[in-house]
Amino acid sequence: QAQLVESGGGLVQAGGSLRLSCTMPGRIFKDRAMGWFRQAPQKERVFVGAINWSGDRTFYSDSVKGRFTISKNFGENTVYLQMNSLKPEDTAVYYCAADNSLPEVRRGTAYYWGQGTQVTVSS
Repeated sequence: QAQLVESGGGLVQAGGSLRLSCTMPGRIFKDRAMGWFRQAPQKERVFVGAINWSGDRTFYSDSVKGRFTISKNFGENTVYLQMNSLKPEDTAVYYCAADNSLPEVRRGTAYYWGQGTQVTVSS
């Protein structure tokens, strides 16, 4: 049973925005780095972005830099992915991940994973 639960996916037109949420128990959220990945049909899962445990450092793939923003809500044990200026090539299942190690998160080898939420961008 996944302990990270993503929500907020859906269908949006190109140029639109969505905000994904990933909620987890406090014992997982506390002091952990988190990240977002995505997997398009017939493709491998790829890194989208990550945030360190304190929330003051963020990292993004070149494909989303300037359009997507990761943030943490410490009061709600939630990490967000704000996605603006969406493109059809952003269509994928989006997963969140959490780990003690930021490098592990960025490599895609985090310990905790969610089950994913579908994002579809129409042209």
